[in-house]
Amino acid sequence: MSAQPAESAPDQARLFREAMASFPSGVTIVTTTDAEGRWWGFTATSFCSASMDPPLVLVCLAETAECHPVFLTAQRWIVHVIHPEHADLALRFATRGTDKFADAGFVADERGLPVLPRSCVTLHCSAYAKHPGGDHTILLGRVDSTHLGEDLPAVYFRRNFHLLNTV
Repeated sequence: MSAQPAESAPDQARLFREAMASFPSGVTIVTTTDAEGRWWGFTATSFCSASMDPPLVLVCLAETAECHPVFLTAQRWIVHVIHPEHADLALRFATRGTDKFADAGFVADERGLPVLPRSCVTLHCSAYAKHPGGDHTILLGRVDSTHLGEDLPAVYFRRNFHLLNTV
């Protein structure tokens, strides 16, 4: 029996990226403000609940993201689970150097944080913990309030947005 040649590190990195793209997930847009009240945000598919008591969620943010320094100091942020109508918006929030909030429909909440009306789920979070995670930072937020919308969420799978089939 001949041994299979070991795959190179670039091959393993490519396979890992493909494997992660093959895991369907919801899509979130996470928003906050800086000390001057400027709005910041990013798109994340690395999101999940972490605890029921206290209610905690986590989201992962790349260290290379323009908004990374802002989220490291942010004491509050909002997680929006989006529906397929917001797919273009999710792509915009994943793109470096764009004006993410221009004509995007966000409104300020009572604290001045940007909120996207008509999200499937809106979670208002306060900072609970922040941890290094390789080339990302894991933001752990305590959920202070939850709003459930009527629409079904977008599902991201193999680098495309999909609709849930409810039948």
